[in-house]
Amino acid sequence: MDKLIKWLKDNRITELECITADQTGIARGKIMPTNKFISERGIRLPESVLLQTATGDYPDDEVYYNILDPADIDMILRPDETAHFLVPWAAEPTALVIHDCYDSVGNLIELSPRAVLKRVLKLYEDRGWKPIIAPEVEFYLTQRCTDPDLPLEPPIGRSGRKESGRQSFSIDAANEFDPIMEDVYDWCEAQELDIDTLIHEEGTAQMEFNFRHGEPLQLADQVFVFKRTVREAALKHQIGATFMAKPITGEPGSSMHIHQSLLDAKTGKNLFSNPDGSSSQLFLNYIGGLQAYIPSLMPMFAPNVNSYRRYLPGADGNAPVNIEWGEENRTVGLRVPNAPPEARRVENRLPGADTNPYLALAANLACGYLGMTMDIKPRKPVSGRAGNEADPDVPFNLEAALDMMSECEPIREILGPNFVDGFIATRWAEYEGFKRVISSWEREYLLTTV
Repeated sequence: MDKLIKWLKDNRITELECITADQTGIARGKIMPTNKFISERGIRLPESVLLQTATGDYPDDEVYYNILDPADIDMILRPDETAHFLVPWAAEPTALVIHDCYDSVGNLIELSPRAVLKRVLKLYEDRGWKPIIAPEVEFYLTQRCTDPDLPLEPPIGRSGRKESGRQSFSIDAANEFDPIMEDVYDWCEAQELDIDTLIHEEGTAQMEFNFRHGEPLQLADQVFVFKRTVREAALKHQIGATFMAKPITGEPGSSMHIHQSLLDAKTGKNLFSNPDGSSSQLFLNYIGGLQAYIPSLMPMFAPNVNSYRRYLPGADGNAPVNIEWGEENRTVGLRVPNAPPEARRVENRLPGADTNPYLALAANLACGYLGMTMDIKPRKPVSGRAGNEADPDVPFNLEAALDMMSECEPIREILGPNFVDGFIATRWAEYEGFKRVISSWEREYLLTTV
C-alpha cells in the first residue's frame, strides 16, 4: 500500500475510482477523494454486485440465496497496488485502482472474475509453470446511436465520407480515424498499457489492437482498462465504439484471440518446445486440453446471446466453427503460428471481444492445464482448409453451452463450484431478459405471415 500511496502523491491524484470487474466485465465500485481512500484503505460493496447482469437484474431467488448470504452481506475490496492506472480523459487528476474482493476472514470471493483467474494461475505456479499470453482485441467504430431499434452505421472519417467495402489491413482506411487512434495511443501510453500494433480489420470501421505478450493477470487488467479507454476516446470525438461480438448485420464479428505459451518459472525456457526445437508433449497435451474442454467453457468465451452470431458459415460469421488445430492455418480454431522454438505458442481464435478478459484467460488456461495434467492427446493437425461445418462437439448457442458447462465436473473443480453456479445463473438471467424482447426480424417476417 505504501508504494501505491507514493504513486498517488507523486502524480498529485485528487480523485480515485475504486473498481472491480463483475461477471459481464462491467466496472463496479466507488469514486472517492484520494485522502479518503488513503485513510480507509479499502471499500465495501454488496456481494450481490458480482451476480448483477448487464441489464442490472439478478438470478432468481432460489439460485441467488443458494450462492449468497441471505442477509446480502458486504464484501471487502482491497486495492492491488500493482494495478493502478491514470484516467487521462478526466477533468482533474484521477486514477483508477483495481481491487480484489475478500470475505470477512480474508478469503478471496469465489465469484470474483479476478479471483477465478488467480485461482487458475496458482495451479500453474504450484507446478513451476509460468503461462505467457498475448491478446488481440477487435472493435467497431460507429456513428452515435441513441435508438437501440436502429441498426448501427459507420462513422464519418476525416475525409468527410463513410467507409464502405472491406478494408482489411488498409493503412488509408485506418488513417481515416487518426484523431481517435492518436488519443487511444496517447492514453494507453499514459496508463502504461502494453499495446503493440494497430490494424484495420475486415469489417467497416473495424479495428484491432494487439497487446505485447506478458503475464496473464496483468494483461487481463490491461484489456479491462483498454476497453474503457477506447470508448472514452470515441466519445471525445462524438462517435461510438463497441466490443459487441456481432454488432452489425452482414459484417464480420469482433474477436479477442488469445496467444499462449508456457515457460519454466525458474529457467524461463519455453516448455512447449523440446531441446531439439520440436513440439513437446506438454504442447500437444495443452492443445488436447483446449480441444477437450473448450466445448464446456464456451459460455466464458462467448458469454452473451449476441456472441453466437459470430459463429456463422462463410465470411458473414468470420469466426472458426471448429476446434481443430494446425500450423499457420487461419481456418482452424486453434492456430499454431510459424515461430522459432523459443516462441512456440498456440492461438485460440474462438473467444469474442465481448468476453470478460479475466474469465476468457482463466478458461483458456484451465483447458490447457487439464490437458497437461490429464495427458490428453490432441486430434491430428489440419494441414489444408478446415471444413466449414460446425464442430458437433461444440455448442454454438447459449442454451446448449450453459447446459454443457453445468455438467462438467472437472471445470467445477478447477474454477470453483460457487463461481460456476453463479456465472451460469447470471447468463440465464440475461437470456431470460433477452427472450422477453420482440426483435425487428420477428416483426418483419412473422407479423403478417404466420
